[in-house]
Amino acid sequence: MSATSGAPTGITQGSGTKGGIGESTLRPDGILKVTGEFAYASDMWHEDMLWGQILRSTVAHAEIVSIDTAEALATPGVHAVMTYDDLPTDVRTYGLEIQDTPVLAHGKVRHHGEPVAIVAADHPETARRAAAKIKVEYRDLPVITDEASATAPDAVLVHEGRDDHHIGHVPHPNIVHRQPIVRGDAAAAAARADVVVRGEYHFGMQDQAFLGPESGLAVPEEDGGVHLYIATQWLHSDLRQMAPVLGLPEDKVRMTLSGVGGAFGGREDLSMQIHACLLALRTGKPVKIVYNRFESFFGHVHRHPARLFYEHGATKDGKLTHLVCRIVLDGGAYASASPAVVGNASSLAVGPYVVDDVDIEAVALYTNNPPCGAMRGFGAVQACFAYEAQMDKLAHRLGMDPVRFRQLNAMEQGAVMPTGQIVDSPAPVAELLRRVAAMPLPPERQWESSEGVDVRQLPGGLSNTTHGEGVVRGVGYAVGIKNVGFSEGFDDYSTARVRLEVVAGQAVATVHTAMAEVGQGGVTVHAQIARTELGVTQVTINPADTQVGSAGSTSASRQTYVTGGAVKNSCELVRERVLEIGRRRFGTYHPAWATAELLLEGGKVVTDGGEVLCDLVDLLADDVVEVEAEWRHRPTQPFDPHTGQGDGHVQYSFAAHRAVVEVDTELGLVKVIELACAQDVGKALNPLSVIGQIQGGTTQGLGIAVMEEIVVDPRTAKVRNPSFTDYLIPTILDTPTIPVDLLELADDHAPYGLRGIGEAPTLSSTPAVLAAIREATGLELNRAPVRPEHLTGTT
Repeated sequence: MSATSGAPTGITQGSGTKGGIGESTLRPDGILKVTGEFAYASDMWHEDMLWGQILRSTVAHAEIVSIDTAEALATPGVHAVMTYDDLPTDVRTYGLEIQDTPVLAHGKVRHHGEPVAIVAADHPETARRAAAKIKVEYRDLPVITDEASATAPDAVLVHEGRDDHHIGHVPHPNIVHRQPIVRGDAAAAAARADVVVRGEYHFGMQDQAFLGPESGLAVPEEDGGVHLYIATQWLHSDLRQMAPVLGLPEDKVRMTLSGVGGAFGGREDLSMQIHACLLALRTGKPVKIVYNRFESFFGHVHRHPARLFYEHGATKDGKLTHLVCRIVLDGGAYASASPAVVGNASSLAVGPYVVDDVDIEAVALYTNNPPCGAMRGFGAVQACFAYEAQMDKLAHRLGMDPVRFRQLNAMEQGAVMPTGQIVDSPAPVAELLRRVAAMPLPPERQWESSEGVDVRQLPGGLSNTTHGEGVVRGVGYAVGIKNVGFSEGFDDYSTARVRLEVVAGQAVATVHTAMAEVGQGGVTVHAQIARTELGVTQVTINPADTQVGSAGSTSASRQTYVTGGAVKNSCELVRERVLEIGRRRFGTYHPAWATAELLLEGGKVVTDGGEVLCDLVDLLADDVVEVEAEWRHRPTQPFDPHTGQGDGHVQYSFAAHRAVVEVDTELGLVKVIELACAQDVGKALNPLSVIGQIQGGTTQGLGIAVMEEIVVDPRTAKVRNPSFTDYLIPTILDTPTIPVDLLELADDHAPYGLRGIGEAPTLSSTPAVLAAIREATGLELNRAPVRPEHLTGTT
């Protein structure tokens, strides 16, 4: 059987221009996407496919007394109904790090919207109606919604009887993970401080809000296996979790990436992958599952909401003395990536500053709130919101300029992190602040002109709520630090297969990886690398699938670094084999083959002095050179469970923002006028794409600053706003001007000196907006997002 996948069958790039590293090349799928012709996962089709539907729990914490599927099974057009008892193997849970998530609920449900049963039918409406006919009887249990209820002496356990993943330093079974970071003597340093500031900060639950909902098509194969066409972030991680549940060896679970409509961490965990495959194997027919927006809010993890308690001290001349902080992350019902998020939040809790004496603790809780896991910024976002607010408080108390205060304490290359790790690549924190502060400010009162008032430029916009009365401008600054790549001893590698051959009289390179293209532009960068290393114009990017080695996850700002490194490594090995062919064929006729450094440029073999030795097409003739190779970055170490010491990260990235806002203080409305950014990217492999990533991350940071939050009822743990009607994200009318200043200070440890870039701007944009609103209003504002009632004092 075959299926129409949302992924193109192969993307060939090249139109006569070189298009190598450092050039702004256009995306090969760009025109298709902006014209609406691109095939996403939800567009997939098979001629005899069924439609899958998931029945989700209507309560957050309850025993399952009974499940009656008889009426659903009797519905005409229904081919299968499955519950926990129908699963084919004894392996019935999965998870990224801790296998604690049931494929279908068993015994009890732990959060609102948990999958309880699945249905396959010949029409999507039939599947939905049949799922609604399944009768589930629940017996309510107390809900765990915060740290007090999670760790009380008589607390109900979210995961009773499961303590195998808890280790000695985790004080309660409702705590997923705990990481202290202790260096120096914070208590003694506090006594030397002339000024001490404290703050308690609250960070809301943010949704990834990707526009393409979860979807996939599972096609049963003749050998008893299954082929899944899926929008995901990590094909091989999905495969590792799925195969044991399906009772199949991994080589019988084939996966192909389909068109992905955004991710931002929300596709790192499984959603409907196992459910579609189970139904396909049960019915013997292809099964497609597509979430609607309501289901999507329940079907993927979110950003961890957090409470952060911070204490900083400083001397009267502005030098930081110490930091004491505690970060409490709500991980929700299942572990997902919470342990790694805790590691990031704790190890980056100081920010890009030099503080010798620290006492840090970060924990993630099990609760009955929605599961939380990976999202752009991954623990560092929440910490940045708090430490940057603290920097402004200290600067105010000391009577110092907030930018100058930050620069005075900024780390630089050679600084020591709170974990004891030395920052051994450029850390231009002070310079980024200088650059962003030096950018021209937007003009005052730009809503006024000779033609009248342009309400689009005012708080409230087209709602026409104000004409400038009571509107106050504020300017705020923030800077952040984000790790790049997987950390804490994880074996982070990627694989690439590169092929060079002559096709229709041209030398053509083909690149095949399992990298999930989720919008970050890897399909463009991989072609640029192949052009640069192999000197060809035409490059074909094969669809990502599991027929090649793992590329790891498209997350942690790692793909250009690690999979780009793998493509570069494979290209270099291909080049060496091609040159060896030339040495064997022509070495006796031309001494340069043996004595000169040889390059592939412009479809030719040339010496480093520019002498052309032969045409690449003539050299290859009928030869095909193919290499599949891995690439690993330098190793990391786990953090010590008691002190947090260890070289836990590979690389750091830095971004600084200046926000300009206008606030109607009477109505509590905010208009962000500008969010200027300066960022060190190491090397801009594709400057156009780099700027797009920075602007996109900046906009997501704007969202959590002033509008985005999943609201969970504290009494029932039910989600109140699972739709884009009530969960607001920035539109083009909300997005400000975002000028970007790129700094390129190479990291000698990385391919081409590059840095991961996609996450850092998400960190500093949020606290910059809050700082600007504080400056405009004089309010403390220790919560994100800011709501109108926080500005008007109506609650």
